[in-house]
Amino acid sequence: MSVEVDFEGRHVVITGAAGGLGGAVIEALLAAGAVCHVPLRGGAARLPNRERLVQIDGVDLADEGAVVAFFAGRPALWASIHLAGGFTPGATVDTSLAQLRAELERNLVTAFLCSREAARAMRARAPGAGGRIVNVSSRAALAPAGGSVAYTIAKAGVATLTEALADELKPDGIAVNAVVPSIIDTAANRAAMPGADHARWPKPAEIAATIAWLASPQQTLTSGALVPVYGRA
Repeated sequence: MSVEVDFEGRHVVITGAAGGLGGAVIEALLAAGAVCHVPLRGGAARLPNRERLVQIDGVDLADEGAVVAFFAGRPALWASIHLAGGFTPGATVDTSLAQLRAELERNLVTAFLCSREAARAMRARAPGAGGRIVNVSSRAALAPAGGSVAYTIAKAGVATLTEALADELKPDGIAVNAVVPSIIDTAANRAAMPGADHARWPKPAEIAATIAWLASPQQTLTSGALVPVYGRA
């Protein structure tokens, strides 16, 4: 059974929109009527122009001032979806402090700053008007294994951030959830693991449908959830 979502006239921020999952999330939200606001890092290629797709250049999501300015410049915000992040493999004994800090910055710091500013923007829109925040953690955070310690720590932080913020924002009617993917079926992941069974990996469009539901006005019951989107992997 499919559930229809309706974002007609609602403004939604989507970070990391140029990544492997971003295009599918933008398509899902635009199809549902949202106005999508996409921050782009300096020098990043712009997405094809689309109606109701607003692209803002030169936004470093790990820079506090840049994130504050970006969210302050948005119209009344309904939802904020945080896809920005990245993955670097590495065993603990081979991981430097600089590498750990870099992984924390691009995964946890970006999610924290964007979640914080989204919460402020939603509270400012109108008391009790509600809103939605959706983060992206990882199965590595819920079932830790060796080989990617810095990434695992960073994504575990995103999971805990999601649960804590959901509790804080409950009185405001702002639901905060995270999707927890395994390896996503993207061109980059296929190239990196050509011998894997790609048919078992979750598809970007499938994960985007879950994100769209969690961010939608129709979703009124769930907050503080870490939602597995593993496919058959």
